Amino acid sequence: MVDEHYYNTPGWFINNQDFYDRYDRNKAKVYLGEYAAHLPGRPNNIETALAEALYLTSVERNADVVTMTSYAPLLAKEGHTQWNPDLIYFNNTEVKPTVGYYAQQMYGQNVGSEYIASSVTLDNTQDAVEKRIGVSVVRDGKTGDMIVKLVNLLPVAVNAQVELPSLEGMDTTAVKTVLAGKPTDKQTRPVSGTMEVSEKFGYELPAYSFTVIRINKNKNNNR
Repeated sequence: MVDEHYYNTPGWFINNQDFYDRYDRNKAKVYLGEYAAHLPGRPNNIETALAEALYLTSVERNADVVTMTSYAPLLAKEGHTQWNPDLIYFNNTEVKPTVGYYAQQMYGQNVGSEYIASSVTLDNTQDAVEKRIGVSVVRDGKTGDMIVKLVNLLPVAVNAQVELPSLEGMDTTAVKTVLAGKPTDKQTRPVSGTMEVSEKFGYELPAYSFTVIRINKNKNNNR
């Protein structure tokens, strides 16, 4: 396994979503040990967090190559930092997770063991537009839950029509978690609620947002 490290602009993460699609399957597996989206001044904000979330949809697609990922660095004490940005800041009395932390948390709490092929079709076929919409669908083998991740890095809401494979044995009330805000926001937190789903359903992706829709396996179905 090779340990890859890279820090790049949000634009790099947007334009290199095929990075691991092009990886030689006969070579070693990858541990993406350090990565982050960096802007001038190194803020950790909605723009950087969503650029990373968008890129991770492509990493999940290539889980046969990328075995593990970890954002870096993770922890820093305020006033004693050697690197910026970090994912979690703390002082003697408080722990202060960044918006990037919550994007990572949404991935970490919604890991799948099976990738389900998916596609995105937009009315606007401009390359710059299509590259700013990301989707990943996975299934959690332990729980049987199906998890849909949707990223919108555009300044406008996007109406999506989601078509899923059979939802037999699944709850039609899903848990929806959304992280959204203005690009420069640093204090945004994810908001969770419920929504109704079916094998075909509509969903409006808010501008500058990352949405996780978790469809639970029906507890009354033992299959």
